[in-house]
Amino acid sequence: MFWFWFYQPLHLLMVACLCHSIKAPTTSSHQSFNTNLFNFYHSLILADGKETTVHLLKDIPKRYYFALEEGRALAPFTITVTPCDVPIEWSILVHKASASFLGKAERGDHGSQEVSMFQKAPSMVSTIFNYKGNSVETYMGMSSHSALYMLEFLSTERDTHITVYLTTDTTSGHLYPELPIDPRIDVIGIGHTTVTLTWKHSPSVLQHRDNIQYCLLVNEKHNYKSLCAAETAIRSSGMKVPPTLALSLSPYLLEPQQVMILSKSELSIINKVSSGEVRQVCMGTKNTYTVPNLSPSTQYYFDVFVVNLLTNASAAYTGTFARTLEEPEPKVRELKDGKMIQVVLDGKKQKFYSLQYQARHKKIQFTFQLCRGQVRVHISKNGKAVTSENISGLRYFSLKGKLLDTYLVQLSSTEESNSSVKVQVSTHFHKPLFPLLPESLKIKSFSKLRTCNSVTIAWLGTQEKSKYCVYKKRIEEHQVWTELQSADRCSGPESRPKSEKVLCKYFYEINLQRAVTTETIKGLEAGTLYLFDVYLFGPSGIPIRYHSKIVKTRKKC
Repeated sequence: MFWFWFYQPLHLLMVACLCHSIKAPTTSSHQSFNTNLFNFYHSLILADGKETTVHLLKDIPKRYYFALEEGRALAPFTITVTPCDVPIEWSILVHKASASFLGKAERGDHGSQEVSMFQKAPSMVSTIFNYKGNSVETYMGMSSHSALYMLEFLSTERDTHITVYLTTDTTSGHLYPELPIDPRIDVIGIGHTTVTLTWKHSPSVLQHRDNIQYCLLVNEKHNYKSLCAAETAIRSSGMKVPPTLALSLSPYLLEPQQVMILSKSELSIINKVSSGEVRQVCMGTKNTYTVPNLSPSTQYYFDVFVVNLLTNASAAYTGTFARTLEEPEPKVRELKDGKMIQVVLDGKKQKFYSLQYQARHKKIQFTFQLCRGQVRVHISKNGKAVTSENISGLRYFSLKGKLLDTYLVQLSSTEESNSSVKVQVSTHFHKPLFPLLPESLKIKSFSKLRTCNSVTIAWLGTQEKSKYCVYKKRIEEHQVWTELQSADRCSGPESRPKSEKVLCKYFYEINLQRAVTTETIKGLEAGTLYLFDVYLFGPSGIPIRYHSKIVKTRKKC
């Protein structure tokens, strides 16, 4: 069966290989093919000097053929195969035919009997190379015009794709950048959140500095033997990335849904995948780089690729790995009874902020007011966990224990941006620090009551007589997201200009179902966006800020 696959197309392939150049066919040459059968066999001829992408189906071999151009004698050739996913099997077979037969094949005057004899000559076929694995492999050999070569590829694990590069021109420049004699990556520095790497320069960088650059890939799973394999893994992970600055570096490096950040002449591509973060950083021709913003006590794998920007071809250095240092124990701050403190958390640098309190009463109460971002609270008593949860708005934890119990509060930011929270511990339950809160802190606006110069808003009150102050601020369309995200929910009206104040009033309602108050703000401009805030003041004078509401006045009335 094997010889059938080799010889079945052989007589047509001999005509195609010997009567045409094996370089990529032009449009005119395509038009000269008269039958679909001939087009099919010609498509199996491997192009010279061009990288070819080959898609493989599981357990189905795929074959490509090549021979020298007409009139060439002995000549060197190289074949480079790059698996882009799973290991594959590939081999090179050669058929050495007699010169007399090939001469007749060129003239087209061979007879059916000679072709039959040609097909029955399996002893003239030999395997000169075979390989199994997922590494980039290159074969160098010597060919003659009296030989026909076949490349056979097989994937036994799953459907995949590879790239194949054949060249018989050893005098011009290389498609793939060259690697140094020692292609290893050296780790020269390790910190809690950084790793510093260095590698020897590629000879291609020294010769073609403008067209060559280094790209680094960082991930937490394993090393990749080619950039092609790395990008296949990233795509198969189902990355989801918010759109941002789109710069065109190279289609080999960049997919449209990837994020690219340009700063300090470095191009960073960050892919958020289900298993974590995969980063690609291209740093020009620098051969030393410090990878920032890593997690402490985490093992990372680092791969460096030297990339030819003109051809999109790349070569991989020998990957390495390193484990970042463990994070030092955080400093513990003492909490004092009844005193409120505000803690600012850096989502990138500071993992935990620790507070400690030694109880002087059996019953205590922790109060947390989220000011900005997202914060998780973990409380333990005498080394045993009591509670752990994400907080929003105002949150109370009433705990019961023994005298001199030691409570440890650990605060952490759940997002990369800065977060802040106010914390208080108290034994005086009858003197609440914050006012009684309504069921919801949302502000509602009435579209039907909106005019060109006025807006009507409403909010919930409580059974406790409290002071409410309304503030307004004119904003532009592009400021909406920034205003909502950067709002400090712990700050009071004292931080705002007096010109933004609309009014203050007292309100309460015994029947909670009727505890709703409204206010119509007049003197506004038509077709303009306004941000409205309501502040609630309790007996202690500490304000609670309702969720900001943005309303646009009518353009025409």
